[in-house]
Amino acid sequence: MSPLDLTHPLATGMPVYPGTEPVRVEPDATRDADGYRTTRLDLDSHAGTHVDAPAHLTDGSSLDEFPVERFRFDAAAADLRPLEPRERIGRDALRDALTADPDGVDLVAVVTGWDRHWGDDRYFDHPYLSAEAAAWLAAHGCDLGVDTVNPDPTPTERADEGEPDGFPVHERLFDADRLIVENLRGLGRVSGGFELRAYPLRFDGADASPVRAVAYPGDAGRD
Repeated sequence: MSPLDLTHPLATGMPVYPGTEPVRVEPDATRDADGYRTTRLDLDSHAGTHVDAPAHLTDGSSLDEFPVERFRFDAAAADLRPLEPRERIGRDALRDALTADPDGVDLVAVVTGWDRHWGDDRYFDHPYLSAEAAAWLAAHGCDLGVDTVNPDPTPTERADEGEPDGFPVHERLFDADRLIVENLRGLGRVSGGFELRAYPLRFDGADASPVRAVAYPGDAGRD
């Protein structure tokens, strides 16, 4: 496997979590007017492909408190496809889909295929993990990567009555000082073990940051 870019490009009007300010990527200076070119980026720390830190929801660590090597993950894919809109992914289904020993990897990349809906309303009616699945990941010391906007249910008018409120997956992972990489794309192109590099911007107290997420071939979690 050649290196694979798993990042959604930053662009004006790109999908963001409901209620978040829209992203704007606009020319600032131009060569014709100023003799040089610059671009103004106006975006939330959780825009696009990004990594969440425990400080997002808890009193836990911010991204700048983690060593830089923490963002280079031995990863393994758990391909759950096909999935229905707003389908719940339980612990057993996640465990059975994982291609490696969870004790031998840093991050589990959950493949739902929902990145194919990027840019339309269906993107927000994605499958989601159960709290038990998140607790299982935390117990094995695993971070989480998803090809959705959220590993928890995202509220929309099509939400089911039985769906959990709030962010139970985030909370269980953050309580264990784990990281969550969201809005990945193209996870269906990876298989087995691989290395994921997802380095955040460096700023004080970072609750989250956009990343350039790149997968490299490897055999994470295998003997």
